[in-house]
Amino acid sequence: MTAQQETRPHAAAKPVRWAADAVATMREGARVRLDYSAQSLWRVDRIIEEIRREGPPQAAVEGALRGFGAYAGEVIVRQTGAEWWATGGDHWIRTPDGRLWDPLDEARRCYAGHGSLRLLCRDATAAH
Repeated sequence: MTAQQETRPHAAAKPVRWAADAVATMREGARVRLDYSAQSLWRVDRIIEEIRREGPPQAAVEGALRGFGAYAGEVIVRQTGAEWWATGGDHWIRTPDGRLWDPLDEARRCYAGHGSLRLLCRDATAAH
């Protein structure tokens, strides 16, 4: 068994928790309901844009971005049957067609003004 195969069963533990934390934080703090639907990613993209406009340094919002990225990853997992993979502290998802996606990095790209979790989900689920 390779090191990658050994980490695979546990690869989802952290992202699933980060996603659930993001859902709870948005529900309790902002009164926003996230339901793991592809449509909910429109709302997440808008929330990231609002945070970006407020101007905090990325380091200050890294935890929230990680949660939003994990949430988007969970949306893709639930829509396609994809699996979380982890190596060296990085987490990404692999869709059943073998493509790899990095929703956590896409959330950071959203914050930088040139990414979209909604579009990432659309692309990842297109072949499904």
